Amino acid sequence: MSDKKATLKIDGIDEPIELPIYSGTLGPDVLDVGGLTGNGLFTYDPGFVSTAACESQITFIDGGKGILLHRGYPIEQLAEQSDYLETCYLLLYGELPTAEQKASFVGTVHRHTMVHEQIRTFFNGFRRDAHPMAIMCGVVGALSAFYHDSLEISDEHHRQIAAFRLIAKMPTLAAMSYKFSTGQPFMYPDNSLSYAENFLHMMFGNPCEPSNISPVLATAMDRIFLLHADHEQNASTSTVRLAGSSGANPFACIAAGIAALWGPSHGGANEAVLEMLQEIGDVSRIDEFVARAKDKNDPFRLMGFGHRVYKNFDPRGQGYEGSR
Repeated sequence: MSDKKATLKIDGIDEPIELPIYSGTLGPDVLDVGGLTGNGLFTYDPGFVSTAACESQITFIDGGKGILLHRGYPIEQLAEQSDYLETCYLLLYGELPTAEQKASFVGTVHRHTMVHEQIRTFFNGFRRDAHPMAIMCGVVGALSAFYHDSLEISDEHHRQIAAFRLIAKMPTLAAMSYKFSTGQPFMYPDNSLSYAENFLHMMFGNPCEPSNISPVLATAMDRIFLLHADHEQNASTSTVRLAGSSGANPFACIAAGIAALWGPSHGGANEAVLEMLQEIGDVSRIDEFVARAKDKNDPFRLMGFGHRVYKNFDPRGQGYEGSR
C-alpha cells in the first residue's frame, strides 16, 4: 500500500474521503478512486484520458518526451538489435531470450503456423470483395471452434498455447484473407523461412514457382511487426481485456480486438495511409499534396506521420530509421 494519500472534501458529505496514491516505476502518480463508490460517487472520464485501468509491467509511453519502452527497453534499441519474435518473447516473459530460449521459442511458433484444413473451406462463405478486417474478425473468432484445448482463459497453460497459436497463425490467416480477395490459391507456410519472410511468401508467392523474398523487404516487414507489437492500453488492447473480463476464450477476445482495430481512429488509420498514397499516385505530385495539407480550407490530410500521443516525435519512426 502507498503511504501517500489524497483527501477529498465534498459538499453534503461530512467526513472527507481518503484516497491512496500509488507511484509507478515510471510516469505520474495514480490516485485510487475505488473508495468513491462506497460514498455513492463515480468518476467521469470520457475516453479514459486520465484513468489507469490496470497495473502493467509491459509497456511505458511518455508522449511529451517521445519515449516508448517495452519491459524497460527503448523501442529504438529493440528495432536496431532485436527482431519481432524476440520482442514477442520479451513482452510475454519480461526478458529478452537467450540464444537457446529464442531457438526453442521460434521452433514452437513454427510448429503452429499451419491452420486446420477446414478453415480453408471456411473462407468460401465470404464474398470475394469482403473487407479483409471483416474476414479476420470472423476467422479469428472461429479458431475457438477448431482448437478446443486452449479455451480456458483462467488457465495459464491454455493462455500460453493460445498465445503461441495466435502469434504463429495470424500471418497465415492474414495472407489467406488477401489471397482470397485476389482469387489466388492459398500458400502453405514454409517453416524454413523467418517469420517475416514466411508472411511475404504466403502473401505474394504462388504454387507454380519458388518464392523469391527480398531480404530488404523481409527486414522492413519484421521491423514493422516489431514496432507495432504493443502500444500500451490502446483501444484494441482495452477491448481484448474487457472481453476477457467476462471469461470469454482468447480467440473470441482477439476477434473483438480486431473489430476495434478496424476503426478509422485506430488501426484503420494505416489503411488511410495506403489510400492517401494511392491518391497521390506519383512522387511528382508530393509538393502539390503537401501544399494542400497546409491549406486550412482543403479537407485533405497527411496520414501516417506518428501517433497523436507523441507530442514531439514518434520514437517508432526513429527506431525504424536507425535499423535501416
